Amino acid sequence: MTPDSSGPVIRRVEVVMPVHDEEHHLGAALTALRAATEALAQQRPSVAAGITVVLDHCTDRSREIADRFAGSCQGVRVLRRRFRNAGASRAAGAAAAIRDLGSGLLESTWLANTDADSRVPADWLVRQLPFADAGWDVVLGSVEPDPAGTDPELLRRWRLRHPLEERHGHVYGANLGVRASAYRQAGGFPPLRSSEDRALVEQLRRKGFAVIATDSTRVLTSGRTAARAPHGFGSYLRALGVETAAALRSS
Repeated sequence: MTPDSSGPVIRRVEVVMPVHDEEHHLGAALTALRAATEALAQQRPSVAAGITVVLDHCTDRSREIADRFAGSCQGVRVLRRRFRNAGASRAAGAAAAIRDLGSGLLESTWLANTDADSRVPADWLVRQLPFADAGWDVVLGSVEPDPAGTDPELLRRWRLRHPLEERHGHVYGANLGVRASAYRQAGGFPPLRSSEDRALVEQLRRKGFAVIATDSTRVLTSGRTAARAPHGFGSYLRALGVETAAALRSS
């Protein structure tokens, strides 16, 4: 399970977060990211960090929240786009983050992806980089629906189907790290409204990049069942919720 040789030492981390009307979650998501970059600066002071927020057709207060955050935190860029497309938003953020990097810098740059309705742990970036330094090109992190906003029975069923363990078999755009050079060689996120994360990882695997799945970087995400993307995380939770309700009625 371990790559044969270590990878280039990571010198820069770029976090990409797409946003579509997330005024109720965005502040907490950005606050968590700030804590993660501060922890990285303390433990890996030689590693620079940047954050790219992509506002995709936002009509609520998301722009105000993102702009205020950018004004109070160094290394933050805010893009405004009208894709209405998760894959295109992620791709635009990644492109902006690595646009000016040469091939050598791409090897030593790590792209960390998350979502605007999710809260990363403070050690999120610190824990990803040892995998990269050990030669892994892709880190598939785990996610857990926020118990505070999720029906307890739905959460129980979700946990049964998604064990929080090492070497899990899932891909979540809310918790996905990839070496920038590998990302570019794989063609980046495709412009899909959903499942763009799985499509990218499939391409990375086809090209032979080293992929590892871990629960050590677990991200807390919204347990809402009002889907933002077809076949996305919310859609899955909604379908699981319907199944849960049916099971409870028949019990």
